[in-house]
Amino acid sequence: MDVIRILLAIILPPLGVFLQVGLGLHFWLNILLTLCGYVPGIIHAIWVILRK
Repeated sequence: MDVIRILLAIILPPLGVFLQVGLGLHFWLNILLTLCGYVPGIIHAIWVILRK
C-alpha cells in the first residue's frame, strides 16, 4: 500500500499525505508546501509516508 501512496504523493502530494494521516497538521502543511512549490510538497509527502 505504501507504493500506491508514494505514487499518489508524486502526482498529487496532499492526497498521499491525506491517505496516510487524514486531515491533520501534516495535511495542511503539505498543502501550503505544495502551493509554495511542487517539489517541497513532494518531499514532505514522501517523508510523511515513509516515517512510520
